Amino acid sequence: MKMDLSILDALAEMICGDPPYDNFPYRSSSYLTRFFRGVDLDYVHDGSTRRWWVSNVLEELNKEEKSDPDLPSPKMIKVIEYLLNPIHFKNSTGDYESAIKEVNEILKIKNLIVVKAGLTNDVKLKKIVSGYVSTSISSDEAKKVITFTPSVFDVPDKSVEANLVSIMIPFNLSFNNVIETVKAACYSLNLDCKRADDIWNNSIIIQDIFELIYCSSIVIVDFSGKNPNVFYEAGIAHTLGKHVIPITQHIEDVPFDLRHHRVIIYLNNNQGLEELKRRIEERLKVLKEQSK
Repeated sequence: MKMDLSILDALAEMICGDPPYDNFPYRSSSYLTRFFRGVDLDYVHDGSTRRWWVSNVLEELNKEEKSDPDLPSPKMIKVIEYLLNPIHFKNSTGDYESAIKEVNEILKIKNLIVVKAGLTNDVKLKKIVSGYVSTSISSDEAKKVITFTPSVFDVPDKSVEANLVSIMIPFNLSFNNVIETVKAACYSLNLDCKRADDIWNNSIIIQDIFELIYCSSIVIVDFSGKNPNVFYEAGIAHTLGKHVIPITQHIEDVPFDLRHHRVIIYLNNNQGLEELKRRIEERLKVLKEQSK
């Protein structure tokens, strides 16, 4: 698809770091040349007005052949994704999340969106698939999308957090060591790990649980003790298309309908928890690698 001139003008202002897009770092003439070389494009600023020069470059990229009729040219995609590379925002006074929202605001007219890619902070440009919150497959691979309007929950006005792992586990003191083990496994891979009692955003706890699962990329579910709440939460996670890592102290505690999934079985003692940490780390590494 060809991008509208209004989109190209806005992108040019973002690349330059000009108002009204103050969340993007300011780039001088020499840094504009460096920006395009960052995506292997050999454009050298010619001394003309910065924003008009960038607009002309983008217009040229906009004419390139496209491999997908619903996406911009491959070079344009690289420019948009590079614009939101986190490295540009490390020493910037702008807000990275707000910058992503500003780019999405101008792209939505073309049914495009930039999203954080899997478990990394890099972004990818994708076609909008209505209401897509799954992390078990990419939106590019989705064959069918189910649009739902739950009556029990409110769908949060938030996006999936690439580095967020949630744990669904019985609220019982005997599981404290298990929780700490799971969190340690996540932290070793620079992943954030939360369970429902780590947050209080809503007056109803089940809404907090739904929101936590909704925003998570991975959900670790402990079936030990056949806890009905955990069963319910696992169903939510599967319905939302999340990566689910099931663990349990006894295979008999796993519902029959779920035993065809691979389950990590562990013992709740020092040696068993050390082995649990190792196996969770291995699984998280695989998911992290698949998300790249």
